[in-house]
Amino acid sequence: MVDEVLEVLAVGEGAIFLDLTIGAAGHAVEIAGRLGTGGLLIGMDLDPEILRVARARLEDAGFENFRLYHGNFIHCRDALEDAGVEAVDGILLDLGVSSLQLGEPGRGFSFSRDGPLDMRMDPGGGLTAADIVNRAGERELARIFREYGEERLARRIARMIVRERGKERIETTARLARIAERAYGRTRRRIHPATRIFQALRIAVNRELDNLREFLNMAPELLEQGARIAVISFHSLEDRIVKEDFRSRAREGVYNILTKKPLRPSPQEVEDNPGARSAKLRAAQRSVR
Repeated sequence: MVDEVLEVLAVGEGAIFLDLTIGAAGHAVEIAGRLGTGGLLIGMDLDPEILRVARARLEDAGFENFRLYHGNFIHCRDALEDAGVEAVDGILLDLGVSSLQLGEPGRGFSFSRDGPLDMRMDPGGGLTAADIVNRAGERELARIFREYGEERLARRIARMIVRERGKERIETTARLARIAERAYGRTRRRIHPATRIFQALRIAVNRELDNLREFLNMAPELLEQGARIAVISFHSLEDRIVKEDFRSRAREGVYNILTKKPLRPSPQEVEDNPGARSAKLRAAQRSVR
C-alpha cells in the first residue's frame, strides 16, 4: 500500500519521518525519495537480518538521508535521541510480517515448510514458540489461541498439544500443524487449521498487542503539531486497537482522524501480492493547538 501510505502521510521535502517497522524498506525507499537531502528517515526493526536488507536497498537506491536502528519500536525514543530529534513530521507503523521472514523455514513463522518452532522477530533472545507450546499449561494455551488467534477450537487444540508433548517435545512447525489438523478432524474449514494458532503464538512470543498499545499511548508525544501517523494492520485484533485509540484521542482533541474507514489494498495489489489482502490502513493527524 505504498501509494496510500505516501498520500495519507503527505510526505514532503525536508521532513523527518519515523518508519518503525522498516522491514525490507518497501515503503522506506519511496519515503526517502520524497524527503530530499534536507529530510531524514529514521528506521527501526526488531529483526537484525531484515534491517541489513533495508540498509542495502536504501544504499543501492543512492540515499544518504536515513539512519537505521535495531530494536523494538516501543524504544523509538532512544533512536530519536541518538539522531538528535525531539519530534517527527510523520510515523509509519507496518505491523505485517515480512515475506522474507515467512519464506525462511528456519524462522518458524510459517507451516508451509517445516522448520524449528521459533517465531521470534529478534532471534537473539527471548522465549520461542516451542517454549510456550511445551511449557504452558492447557488452560494458558487455550487462552492464547482464543484471545490472540480467535480460534474456536482453542480448548480442543490445547488439550491435544498437551497430550502429544507428553510423548515427545514439540519442536517443529510441521508437527504442530499436524496436531491442529487432527484436532479439526474432518470438519469443513475455509483456512488451514493451524493458521490461527500460528498467529496466536507469534503474537504471544513477540508481545505484539502489548507493544502496539504501549506505542500508541506514547505516539502523540512524538509528533509535531500537524504531523501524521499511519498504521497498517493485518488482523482484527490489531485493527481494533488502532481504531479505538484513534477515536479516543480524537474525542480528546489530540487527533483528527484522516481515514473514517480503513483503506484497503487495490485488487491489482492483492493480485500481485496476496499477502496484502488483509491489510488495513488507518491514519490520523496531530491536532494543531
